[in-house]
Amino acid sequence: MIHVTDDSTYAEAFAAAVAAYADRPFIAVPTGAHRAYHQNGFALTFAEAAKEVAALQTFYAAAGFGHGHRVAVLLDNRPEHFLHKLALNSLGVCIVPINPDYRPAELAYLLEHSEPDLAIVAPDRRAQLDAGVAVSNWAPPIALYDDLSALPRPTKPALTTPVTGKTPSSILYTSGTTGRPKGCVLSQGYELDAGVWYGTRGKLAALRASGERIYSPLPAYHVNSSVMVFACAIVGGHCQIQIDRFHPERWWREVRETEATVVHYLGVIAPLLLGQPEGPHDRDHQVRFGIGAGVEPTLHAAFEQRFGFPLVEVWGMTECVRVLVDNELDRPSGTRCFGKSVPGLEVRLVDDKEVDVPVGTPGELLVRHSAETPRRSFFSEYLNNEEATKEAWRNGWFHTGDMVRQAADGSLFFVDRKKNIIRRSGENIAAAEIEAVLQAHPLVKQVAILAAPDAVREEEVFACIILEEGVEPASAAETLFNHSLEQMAYYKAPGWFYFTDSIPTTGTQKIQKHQIFPNGEPPFDQSIDMRSRKKRNAQKESA
Repeated sequence: MIHVTDDSTYAEAFAAAVAAYADRPFIAVPTGAHRAYHQNGFALTFAEAAKEVAALQTFYAAAGFGHGHRVAVLLDNRPEHFLHKLALNSLGVCIVPINPDYRPAELAYLLEHSEPDLAIVAPDRRAQLDAGVAVSNWAPPIALYDDLSALPRPTKPALTTPVTGKTPSSILYTSGTTGRPKGCVLSQGYELDAGVWYGTRGKLAALRASGERIYSPLPAYHVNSSVMVFACAIVGGHCQIQIDRFHPERWWREVRETEATVVHYLGVIAPLLLGQPEGPHDRDHQVRFGIGAGVEPTLHAAFEQRFGFPLVEVWGMTECVRVLVDNELDRPSGTRCFGKSVPGLEVRLVDDKEVDVPVGTPGELLVRHSAETPRRSFFSEYLNNEEATKEAWRNGWFHTGDMVRQAADGSLFFVDRKKNIIRRSGENIAAAEIEAVLQAHPLVKQVAILAAPDAVREEEVFACIILEEGVEPASAAETLFNHSLEQMAYYKAPGWFYFTDSIPTTGTQKIQKHQIFPNGEPPFDQSIDMRSRKKRNAQKESA
């Protein structure tokens, strides 16, 4: 692994990587006739990538782009996204990746909020970007990524100060699952540090010095692919295999074709892969481990037994991708554990008054680097939102909004997002627990649990469910209600069942609960009311 410090830049790190790993594969794309680009696949070594980056850098520098400028990038998951990032970051330019699923109003918000000096776009996305610019109060000049010969000059000059590790590398926008996305400013030093951290976790998540081939199904605008994997590939001499998007029927073909040795995942991936027909090629791969978050505990053992490698759960977020990792060699499979506090990433669990909670009691996860340097290795700030930055960092700890419990041995277990806790008759109910129980039932294709207002009990459990094809809603409600009573305390069972054909998600497949009912009011008149059946002795009655 090359040596980097808090003040290292991408230009310095990539130059060192090219010198150390010149002939190693750096970035690859599997074949794919379904894509609009690189249908025959794509691969570059570190040395080949360096030539491409140098050529791009020449175009940008000649046009006057440099330290202090911002460039919005809409290239989907093309490998060119990462080459342009390196070229721009090397000049001190901060990139603003754009989610390709954004609609015009969302694009307009991102442009107005980040105020880029230029937008780089793929030809097939030009009309989409134009539609966003048309309704935005900020209209940057636009250039096609594959034709930089006539780049417009920026309206303001570049800074003359040197590029350092504190120079912004990216502005990544949060998924906005609970409101307007915030722009997280990530420095070059932060991103490189995240790569070193990932590459040195060891044990079940050990990356070999000879180089890994890391298969990434997450989008380029997401911190996992754009920072965690990308920076790790640079500092450790690994190859980033960047696919366009996850599809269960292509996954294993791509994994085998690219000779992937590490795969990244989201919780939704495991059940979809398990849902594919079993076959002789289930273990016909070179994968050593998977790393990600959100797999339901009941699926861990079945996945690992069938496909032959461990799923290593982690905790991280855009603001802190110095991840916590459940990487112990003897860890039990099938829990929501994501590791323990380690030097360089301290944790606390607190209640609403910020008092430490006892062992075994859920509390909000607070994190910091250390008492002396709490913000080291964290994001720089929320763009144009000093108040939100201060609020997140109150009392010297970053408030994650995640509810977590800690075991006596220090192991940390994810419970739910703080805003996904349902308060019913004095009981705190984690939506994620109910979602796990219902998702495991064969009638359920997808589920989201929300809090619905209740005149008597403050809030009630409201289940939004996509059923498997051919299932009748009324009988499904009866079956799933009884299933809930068998698996959980009576008060956790859904009081309302609402069956739908779709549940809105982000590009990384996170459910957007605030968009399920845009007006904020659940459709009680279209739902099945089971509240009268929720009784303390309901389990006994149904037995």
